[in-house]
Amino acid sequence: MNINLDEISSIKDIQSLTIKELEYLSKDIRTFLIETVAKTGGHLASNLGVVELTLSLYKVFNFDTDKIVWDVGHQAYVHKILTGRKALFNTLRQYEGLSGFPKRYESSYDHFETGHASTSISAALGMAKVRDLKCENYEVLSVIGDGALTGGMAFEALNDVGYSKTKLIIILNDNEMSISKNVGILSTALSKLRIRHGYNFFRDNFNAGVKSIPIVGDELLNLIENLKKGVKQLVVPSMVFENLGIKYIGPIDGHNIRELTRVFSLAKDMKWPMIIHVKTKKGKGYEFAEMDPCAFHGVSPFNYVNGEFITNGKNDNFSSTFGDELTQIAKNDTKVVAITAAMSDGVGLTKFKSTFPKRCFDVGIAEEHAVTMAAGMASEGYKPVVAIYSSFLQRAFDQIIHDVCLQNLPVVFAIDRGGLVGEDGETHQGIFDLSYLSIIPNMTILAPKCMEELRVMLRWAVKQNCPVAIRYPRGGDSKIIYLSPIKSLERGKWETLFEYKESRKKIAMIATGKMVTNAILAREELILKGMYPMVISACFVKPIDENMLNELMDNGFNIVTIEDNLLQGGLGSSVLEYISKKKYDKKILNIGFNDVFISHGKVDILYDEYGLSPKKISANIENFFD
Repeated sequence: MNINLDEISSIKDIQSLTIKELEYLSKDIRTFLIETVAKTGGHLASNLGVVELTLSLYKVFNFDTDKIVWDVGHQAYVHKILTGRKALFNTLRQYEGLSGFPKRYESSYDHFETGHASTSISAALGMAKVRDLKCENYEVLSVIGDGALTGGMAFEALNDVGYSKTKLIIILNDNEMSISKNVGILSTALSKLRIRHGYNFFRDNFNAGVKSIPIVGDELLNLIENLKKGVKQLVVPSMVFENLGIKYIGPIDGHNIRELTRVFSLAKDMKWPMIIHVKTKKGKGYEFAEMDPCAFHGVSPFNYVNGEFITNGKNDNFSSTFGDELTQIAKNDTKVVAITAAMSDGVGLTKFKSTFPKRCFDVGIAEEHAVTMAAGMASEGYKPVVAIYSSFLQRAFDQIIHDVCLQNLPVVFAIDRGGLVGEDGETHQGIFDLSYLSIIPNMTILAPKCMEELRVMLRWAVKQNCPVAIRYPRGGDSKIIYLSPIKSLERGKWETLFEYKESRKKIAMIATGKMVTNAILAREELILKGMYPMVISACFVKPIDENMLNELMDNGFNIVTIEDNLLQGGLGSSVLEYISKKKYDKKILNIGFNDVFISHGKVDILYDEYGLSPKKISANIENFFD
């Protein structure tokens, strides 16, 4: 019997289906995913790869009581479809719509919220320990990709799992990919494991056969077992898990529902922690995603018939500008190297990697390691540039303090996706970087107002003898106005873009990065209301331009700061702190994000919602200074 997705009304429907019906349903789910994500954008290839895996989990386990944690969470679309959210998929990643990641407020089946890699085993272990403390009886599962398993936090959790012997089922979803292709010795070890299909099946049946031999069966089995352990230590990489005290099963075909359900059913009966190694294909069932899983990892809307992305015809953005300029710099300076954490393509290092393969280091999903390795290279006279998304660099906060800034080492941080990133939501919005970097001694922070200015800043940064962070947004320049890059940089000196013109209010607008554009557009709104404010680009967020602030105070300006960052600890906070020491009596207005996490949605909608669109900025200024 053929079952389609419209016939599934609850998770209990999955448990009653036959293997054949589940196989048919998997095809219908893939079609639904492709057609839906083509309209909304989202993470496609990873979700296509886990269709059979997810169906098999729901066939075997009862998630009304059992709990599951999806590492990163971008592969949980099928899980969401099966838990009553199919009708909402047209709102996927849209403002006030369905999130692209697990959210506890969305469903009781989303037991833990994820968005960054390598957290699921720790979270699942915490749940399992509470289960045992309460003497309850249910399964706890973690689904973690081989890319996420490269993160150090995952190994910290595995160490604890093996030590405590807490019953936990870890599904290792091995598709050989994170965002970019996986790197490192763990990936190599897993590649060796992939050739071992049938090993566990043979082992179980062989052991049973030897045991059945009269009289000598058990002794013979012990002899063979001791010999086998010695050989396995040499040739079977799975011992990395078993030596941690975690039983290993696999690898098994992640698209074979019959095999998956058989193994999962066996796992339920075990009383110890285990890893089930599942081999899947990222982009499975959609030709274009299978051919280029990297391009179809996180996608904008596309034509699902031919796989072509719907673009505005302009491909230049801050990431590609950064990569291009760093490549040019490296041609003239052999000490310049690039470091990234499993996203060389995402941060724009593709050209650099192909031009200087020995000087480009992808360390996997290991931001802490990336930063400290950069510190080590800087201590030996090299000029490392660490390119990481803003929200992911948070993970290396201690390393930035302890290993880079404490030693005042010349590491350049190219912080991509600063400010709002939009549809990926709370876990990916880069609205904390100015705050967490500004408090660190020896750190210099810059923010370009346009792509060409990023080039100027990068050339300046690699010549400094101290830590420098350059923070820039996702996407490219505004199509509404053109901004010329600053001609040269002087440490801590801002740039005046529009001088004050005599009007009813004497206002200076100090904006940084992408917000310079919004400040200029807000100024145009204010001009219509008889206000001609000064506009200043705070190209340096740290140190601030104290001389310019003194000049503004000497001339009696009211001051407005504008940033796409939390107000606490950001640019406005630094300006306010400095001015407060002068006992200045004019008005100060700080515009930025209040103490809140920003949900998902298109960036322009979110700017307007949180008061950072040009219209909201101008209205806020007008109301504040009336």
